[in-house]
Amino acid sequence: MLSGRRLNLVDPSPLDIEIEDIALGLSRNTRWNGQTQGPHGWSVAQHSDLVVEIVRRLKPRAPARLLLAAKLHDASEYVTHDLITPLKSVVGDVFKEVEQRLTSAIFLRFGLAPVLALEDKVLIKKADIIAAATEAVQLAGFTAAECRSVLNFKEKPLADVKLTPLPVVEAERKFLEGFRTLEKAVALQGR
Repeated sequence: MLSGRRLNLVDPSPLDIEIEDIALGLSRNTRWNGQTQGPHGWSVAQHSDLVVEIVRRLKPRAPARLLLAAKLHDASEYVTHDLITPLKSVVGDVFKEVEQRLTSAIFLRFGLAPVLALEDKVLIKKADIIAAATEAVQLAGFTAAECRSVLNFKEKPLADVKLTPLPVVEAERKFLEGFRTLEKAVALQGR
């Protein structure tokens, strides 16, 4: 990593994980294989920020720990990248295991339980699908009907937000800024 850390993908250590590496990787990593409208790709960093906002809508009194978990739900992709769902199913269980190990190490690094409670996992997944449906319609050329029929999304896209892909530097800055705010809130709630 640019931080100088060396990350073992088979047995990742929380001590080898830095938020700056995650922010850089996620801001340079595009969703939808980069096949989105506009001069910039829609980054995983921006997707993560959107998921946090959707969790806030779904659970207005969400604790900071839940919001931080939502922020980091795809953080493993700073190393693995955002494989599209059809490719993930072809690659199979080995990829899922690598992702899970990385996610657990990342969660531990930032003071979260290595495995989310089922209720939290379900809520974050719902927000993730709402974000994906919104991205599909606004940025990737799908209709709302195709979100259901082609992509098999059970959640509807948001109609009251406007997604704007940002340059990498701006996406990275916003991701880090949001992370720092949540990190402070977790520390305050933990007292």
